[in-house]
Amino acid sequence: MPSILHAFLLSVLLLAACGTPTPTLSVDASLAPEGDSGLSAKPGWQTTRFAVAAANPLATEAGYQVLQAGGSAVDAAVAVQMVLTLVEPQSSGIGGGAFLLHFDGRTVEAYDGRETAPAAADEDLFLQADGKPMAFMDAAVGGRAVGVPGAVRMLELAHRRHGTLPWATLLQPAIALAERGFPVSPRLHTLLAAERHLQQDPVAAAYFYDASGQPWPVGHVLKNPELAEVLRGIAAHGSQALHEGPVAQAIVDKVRSHPTNPGRMTLADLSGYQPIQREPLCHDHGVPPQRQWRLCGFPPPSSGALAIGQILGILQHTPGAALPLGADGLPTADWLHFYTEAARLAFADRAQYVADPDFVAPPAGTWMSLLSPAYLAERARLIGEQSMQVAQPGRPPGTQTSFAPMPEQPQYGTSHISIIDAQGRAVAMTTTIEAAFGSRQMVRGFLLNNQLTDFSFVPRNAEGQAIANRVQPGKRPRSSMSPTLVFDRSSGQLVMSAGSPGGALIIHYTAKTLWGTLHWGLNPQQAIDLPNFGSTNGPTLLEAQRFPAATVQALEARGHEVREMPMTSGLQAIQRVPGGYFGGADPRREGVVMGD
Repeated sequence: MPSILHAFLLSVLLLAACGTPTPTLSVDASLAPEGDSGLSAKPGWQTTRFAVAAANPLATEAGYQVLQAGGSAVDAAVAVQMVLTLVEPQSSGIGGGAFLLHFDGRTVEAYDGRETAPAAADEDLFLQADGKPMAFMDAAVGGRAVGVPGAVRMLELAHRRHGTLPWATLLQPAIALAERGFPVSPRLHTLLAAERHLQQDPVAAAYFYDASGQPWPVGHVLKNPELAEVLRGIAAHGSQALHEGPVAQAIVDKVRSHPTNPGRMTLADLSGYQPIQREPLCHDHGVPPQRQWRLCGFPPPSSGALAIGQILGILQHTPGAALPLGADGLPTADWLHFYTEAARLAFADRAQYVADPDFVAPPAGTWMSLLSPAYLAERARLIGEQSMQVAQPGRPPGTQTSFAPMPEQPQYGTSHISIIDAQGRAVAMTTTIEAAFGSRQMVRGFLLNNQLTDFSFVPRNAEGQAIANRVQPGKRPRSSMSPTLVFDRSSGQLVMSAGSPGGALIIHYTAKTLWGTLHWGLNPQQAIDLPNFGSTNGPTLLEAQRFPAATVQALEARGHEVREMPMTSGLQAIQRVPGGYFGGADPRREGVVMGD
């Protein structure tokens, strides 16, 4: 177990006292993030009582301190998110949104903190004067794409129901790090060096770059007193300090006054934001000859659980269900063929049907129609020996829809947190500001999201049919975030918490980890380490330099258009094992697992 470099200022015993003292939590910034944006081998971590996995060691340590102090999984998630705002600003933060799955030992709950479109937004938000959609970066950089942030208000709701430590205590690690500073990590430095838009914002430029315009070097101690002050306000007053008052005014001013790409957010949008508790999307998944699992994920507006459920369910109806890993320990060309064909079918349905359920009805009256065993078996029969290359959406029995499929467009961003506490309560939370560095707009020490670019830029097809995921006032954009909790079907016991960042490819990264652990018997680290792959209903995507040439050639012989590319997942997973838990973190990023 990694040592804690900065002990609590008050003993954990204070938690048991009847008085008011609470533990003071603080993270030592000398525990610098490891690795760079390439591959950095991770060992996997065995723990006994609890575990926390996050994308940066400083954030993981904050969660560890909370759990060691007797805090709940939700408590730890709050502390981790606040530190990630500071140390992983490119991926998530208080200026963005999140989906949180929670298990209290009996019940799974889904907390929706997804951003919303301002009341003044309309379906033409991303159309130019000539009626054509804006280029992605033209839309993303500035105020236009900033959605009303929801992460803090959602965490506040979850903490009110499942927290055990005081809210203010949970913000102490982030406040202390913001004041004292933290070392710039290799990954943050690499991303800042490659970034081409952040310096257009004078506030962000002054924070992330030196006077000559160069990104601060690895190890440079970066302080953020403005964020510390904002976090103090949130510690004292909760989400109100972000959604109302001076900070809210600063957000609105930044969004609306952008010189070339202003947005439409108002103070009323911010003050009126409400998180939603939704029913989790749970379904059974069998592994022959006798294991039965229960997979729980996030419902729409996320497409993640539906697409993962469809891919795994369709795959079970193909010869791929019985195929092992190859002799080289990698997925074979035959298995990749069946997997990516199943993915094409799932992504076709995703483009046709999935959007904010407060605006769009599910096919056949229920999202579970897309996971019906009979429907999945019917879809699987479309898979042959040659690739279909592009699949068409299906129609579950009873479906009536007038929507047009959404064209594919870029998705980015995010970070994932998995936690299991000493009482067996669990969190899987995926959190985001969308693209790397979001809208590239910095306010009071944190970055604003560009989440509205997850809506379809084109509201209607050439025939005038509306696209389900078009922009509408107050609507939440479709997401691919896939926080997942796995249970033993017969006993109801929690088996795993998992998820990943990575835009639309989150679905594949998470599905890979689930198939690797549940079907191939890998531990979470081994499953995460497998090369990435997938399809979003176009080319077959393979992680660059991770598959042998023979695999590529075999797929091409089956009619696949293969593209090898970087596929930078950020998987975190914690699995129950005899004697405790085993956690894995992605070698492609800087995350670690900690626990006792």
